[in-house]
Amino acid sequence: MISYREALQNLLSKVTPIGRTETIPTLYAEGRVLAEDIISPVNVPPADNSQMDGYAVRAADLASASPEHPVTLPVSQRIPAGSVGTQLEAGTAARIFTGAQVPPGADSVVQQELVEKNEDGTVIFKAPVKTGTNVRLAGSDFPAGETILHAGDKLTPANLGIAASTGRAYLRVYGRLRVSIFCSGSELARPGEPLREGAIYNSNRYQLRALLHALGCEVNDVGSVRDSIEDTVEAFQKAARSTDVIVTTGGMSVGEEDYIKPAVERLGHIDMWRLAVKPGKPFAFGEVSGVPFLGLPGNPVAVFVETLMMVRPFLRVRQGGRADLHRPIAVRADFNWKAGDREEFIRVYRNDKGGLCILPNQNSQVLSSCAKADGIVDVPVGKDIRQGDFVDYYPLAEFLA
Repeated sequence: MISYREALQNLLSKVTPIGRTETIPTLYAEGRVLAEDIISPVNVPPADNSQMDGYAVRAADLASASPEHPVTLPVSQRIPAGSVGTQLEAGTAARIFTGAQVPPGADSVVQQELVEKNEDGTVIFKAPVKTGTNVRLAGSDFPAGETILHAGDKLTPANLGIAASTGRAYLRVYGRLRVSIFCSGSELARPGEPLREGAIYNSNRYQLRALLHALGCEVNDVGSVRDSIEDTVEAFQKAARSTDVIVTTGGMSVGEEDYIKPAVERLGHIDMWRLAVKPGKPFAFGEVSGVPFLGLPGNPVAVFVETLMMVRPFLRVRQGGRADLHRPIAVRADFNWKAGDREEFIRVYRNDKGGLCILPNQNSQVLSSCAKADGIVDVPVGKDIRQGDFVDYYPLAEFLA
């Protein structure tokens, strides 16, 4: 058995991005992975503009302004957003609105709440203003010629806004990752069917599909597979057609009814087998008919945890992105835990005192511990947790953001 970090390093050292790309409208590119660098052809913002509604002025004209000696200026023009003003002459002010281009000659904007208006249309200033106040300078977000996004970046809402702010209507992105899945086990029944004696309902199929969809993958669902070498080989052959990754659950141990390993070895090879982690020891990585293969255990908690901790970073690189390995947050544990001889990922939730509470049943078959948790704590081998210790906490929300 190998450690989690060693296994993850091995996994990421062998993954390569898919080669498929497509050009799609920026408007519909949320969650996709960029396949090109984006260089801004324009300054953003393109010109100096006002941060708020107020009056554009020359700071020098208000240098002597005070409550005792206010400065009164005539309003020479009105500049709404989307309009361009004319040269601001010395000794005048321009009525300006948020986002409007600051006129030539002006160097500051005084917010309207600090200005008094006279009936004759002039305005009164009772304090000086610093040059540049309330002015967003041209190129202050980024200048023309700067690389603002890179190939491999995930197109988050903010990144899409950045691309749009440069005028990009289309973006070249990696194709959606196609992942084939199937669940091994003669005991698996489909929800909605009568539960025959000795059977269990297949929860892994549903949670794995949902996790992969949340990670931006297209899922080819081969379904459930009976425990036989023939059926397992046939399922792998179906899964390997027109797919980028194969992920399976169950059939991963070394018993007489576990057929994933021999089926993979018949059609390809296994590079990694079993991890020194809990839950999730029966984990495999290899290749089937030239397609990367990731084999998960059958216990539902192990499927949930290892999909986030192992499969997710692999898929991110396969999608053309970066592994995005989240750094844990140091959070106080309000519980005790006896460490074992394998690294453990235990399910926890934040309490109203800022600490962490542990879900009472950490059995790898108790999926409710994942549903009720908001994070995972990484417990190193032999390192007991005492109440008040600070531990490595991974928020679940960040994995699926």
